[in-house]
Amino acid sequence: MRGRLRLAIIILLLATFIGAGLFLARKFLGSSKSDKLTYTVREETYENVIDISGTVQAAQSQTLQALSDGTVIAVYVKQGDEVKKGDVILQLDDTTQRYNLEKHLLNMQVTKINGSAKEYELMKTEKASLEQKISERKVTATFDGIIAAISASVGDSLATKDSVGTIVDKSYLTAEVEIAETDVASLAVWQKVTFTFPAYTEGTVEGLVVSWPAIGETTSRGATVVKAKLRIDEYPSVILPNFSFSGKIQVAPPETFLLVSSYAIGREDGKAFVVKSGTGEKVQVSVQPYGAGYVKILSGNVSAGDVLEAQSSGPKSGMNAVRGGMGGMPGGGGRNGGSGMPRR
Repeated sequence: MRGRLRLAIIILLLATFIGAGLFLARKFLGSSKSDKLTYTVREETYENVIDISGTVQAAQSQTLQALSDGTVIAVYVKQGDEVKKGDVILQLDDTTQRYNLEKHLLNMQVTKINGSAKEYELMKTEKASLEQKISERKVTATFDGIIAAISASVGDSLATKDSVGTIVDKSYLTAEVEIAETDVASLAVWQKVTFTFPAYTEGTVEGLVVSWPAIGETTSRGATVVKAKLRIDEYPSVILPNFSFSGKIQVAPPETFLLVSSYAIGREDGKAFVVKSGTGEKVQVSVQPYGAGYVKILSGNVSAGDVLEAQSSGPKSGMNAVRGGMGGMPGGGGRNGGSGMPRR
């Protein structure tokens, strides 16, 4: 009886082992059939741009300065006022200058009757000089603009070239930015510029490249650059002169294309093809190498998001391939990688 019992136990254990082995074999074979390496097609955008940063300036700026010594007798504007070219901003006492001119005019009348023609001509020249001295008792606007600052008050005593305020023309804004010598050949007049301002969070502002000099210069860092001039014609009122920005000059329009791992590409009779996962559809494509291990799909019935079966031995782990899932892509989708917006 003991021998029969021992034999039954052995047979039962063998049956258990064989059953477990068959189960594992079926599971393994089923997985190997369906669990294939796949790669997902991804849409990438390449931006051919030059990164810039700096501060914006008003179209024009005038520092208001006294042209001669004197006492302020009138101030005709306040901060924020709009002025026209030629408007008088402030007046210095010109009593002495006007007296000298009136006295000279009287002498001219006498000379015209009793004096020589040459003497009279000399007095006409002197008259112009006296009139100029009167005009120098005023501070005037040299263009249409806005009073950004005014510091003089009636009764102030000014010396020649004392600053009393600033006028700015904000009809457009300008900026001067450093362009590396390697990027100067890519510049063109009227290229689009996109500005981002910390002071303006509702979007970007557009401008243009206006000009750059025919000679470079060396910065304190030892870099050789060209200082290009930019212009913004339309901008939000919250952006003021001297506000900082970052931005990019668009060298060429953005290019959008499809990328996939090169391991998803098969070759047959010298022609490239891919196989769509799930349907098994075989699609002829034309491709171009793009970075290490990737190709750009130039033509073929393939769209972003399509999952393609591997056609050659690829990576067994990591971001480049997964079984039954998405294949990896170059970081950033451009030749310089990064955040999805490759830079020049």
